[in-house]
Amino acid sequence: MRNLLILTVAALALTACGGKKDRLSGRGPDELAIARGAPLVVPPDFSLAPPKPGAPRAMGVDSQAAAMEALFGPGVKPPPKSAAEQQLLDRAGANTPDPAVRSQAGDPRTSTVNKGVFLQEVLAAPVGVRDSKVADLTVPQ
Repeated sequence: MRNLLILTVAALALTACGGKKDRLSGRGPDELAIARGAPLVVPPDFSLAPPKPGAPRAMGVDSQAAAMEALFGPGVKPPPKSAAEQQLLDRAGANTPDPAVRSQAGDPRTSTVNKGVFLQEVLAAPVGVRDSKVADLTVPQ
């Protein structure tokens, strides 16, 4: 009985190897027949322009305001800095950044700042919301 069972399993295994002959021809599946890739499309609101040779760099752009507009749409303004935050920035020399700051960014001795509730609210905003009211925050004076 055991020999008959082994013989039956072996026969089934051999019949599973049969079928189309081109399966063992070394050709893999045709990836174009499986999935069709969509053509690359430039988004309609893509407003970046390539830099012009010799033109000054766009350093005057407020990165926080640009990030807020990118996240929540045009017209969103970051909350105003409190007097204490502005004084801290002035004393820390935020208006005169170090040109070698990128080489120091990965240093484990670099101190970081917790931006607090505002950043938490921005990160907790639902995905895809373009309402500028989501980003409004009142700063106590």
